[in-house]
Amino acid sequence: MMQDIFGQETTLTDAKALDSWNKTQLAFLAHGASTPTHLGVTIEAEPHFVLGHVAKAMFYILLGRRELLATAEEAFAAAEAGAKAQPISKREMHFLNALREWMAGQPLKALLHFEAAIDDNPTDIFALKLDHALRFVFGDSTGMRRMIEKVRPAYSNTHVGYGYLLGCHAFALEETGAYNQAQIAGREALLLAPDDAWGLHAVAHVHDMTADAAGGIKWLTGREEAWAHCNNFRYHVWWHKALMHLDLGEKEVVLDLYDQQIRKDKTDDYRDISNATSLLSRLELDGIDVGDRWDELADLSANRTEDGCLIFADLHYLLALVGGKRDDAITSMMGRLHRDAKESRTDMQKAMACPGMAAATGLEAFGEAQFETAFVNLAQANKNLQAAGGSHAQRDVFERLTIDSGIRAGYLDEAEAILAKRTAQRNGRIDGYAAARQKLISDGRRAAGGAAHVVA
Repeated sequence: MMQDIFGQETTLTDAKALDSWNKTQLAFLAHGASTPTHLGVTIEAEPHFVLGHVAKAMFYILLGRRELLATAEEAFAAAEAGAKAQPISKREMHFLNALREWMAGQPLKALLHFEAAIDDNPTDIFALKLDHALRFVFGDSTGMRRMIEKVRPAYSNTHVGYGYLLGCHAFALEETGAYNQAQIAGREALLLAPDDAWGLHAVAHVHDMTADAAGGIKWLTGREEAWAHCNNFRYHVWWHKALMHLDLGEKEVVLDLYDQQIRKDKTDDYRDISNATSLLSRLELDGIDVGDRWDELADLSANRTEDGCLIFADLHYLLALVGGKRDDAITSMMGRLHRDAKESRTDMQKAMACPGMAAATGLEAFGEAQFETAFVNLAQANKNLQAAGGSHAQRDVFERLTIDSGIRAGYLDEAEAILAKRTAQRNGRIDGYAAARQKLISDGRRAAGGAAHVVA
């Protein structure tokens, strides 16, 4: 068998195909926009390459769009056909089994097959990155860290994928609260792999979670080339930069970044919608007029009410619909969420049942200025919101909406408790949002003569 650039055996026999496959994997690790192009060349050169078809199917599923599942099904069928047409390796069988579970709506079972592949080949960086990506979808930060720390001793610092491994480790460390270690790992990752946008963005997360907006801006400024090559992920890095400027109260800079970078291309990719909706929500919570920017997001999200691929995506589509005041589309989405939650057959439907439904109900109520209902439901969802996927920074918009709805409903003690927990997660450092809400709570208590509502 021919070995790939990472030393893993492949069933490829054509040198051109192997070169394209190496480029595919490297681009995937770097979140490169060229990933599908290289993969297409690989499959064209060797149509029976099972792992190539498996990768294609997984890439399409991760895009979280219902209409792309048909393409994933086609790739899955091609992988199955390839496995019948020629012998495949044990490694490829692990990947194919993972895809089979994923296509059946059981991605958490797919993780078992990724783990088996990694146990067989600890330096299989491609398997590790897919495992990392899928755990991210389910908010499994402890699992992300466990998987990386289990295999890291097997890597030498000369391994081609070591920089990307460090980038993944940096993110997992940050998400589990090891901020100093995360910053060290992320900086080292970028030295070894200058295009490792994931590692670079992990350090940005550290600055977010330690209330160091100025330091975060300094970190990102001048390193734009590290994410310029990226797919839609490049918009997300700009989003991080906008959050830092927002924390410093630089609203005009934030709006300019929104228009010129974050929504430069008006895509309906859920990752881009989530960047935009969460940023507009933060701006409005800070009393900033966002003009008609909700409209295009609501128009796009109104076409996504039946998607149901990712609860993280659904909640952000709903956020756009609430912001754009699309009552009919909200009703449609809430109905579908209820149906999925009731069915609870797939792993994602179970996430929609909990914490999805409570979060969605809270968002709908917030949009209708029913702040008591909003707070009760958002506070309930907040207890298990990590299961909706994404990062601490991404889920923070829902935490802010929870705190703000509590303040507006007069539940000052409860809102303060959630705010305190949020601050503790940031090593006790108070960011601009927390400082402003502490003042609102203090002012509210004075206005109420020291009294505050209590949730039963």
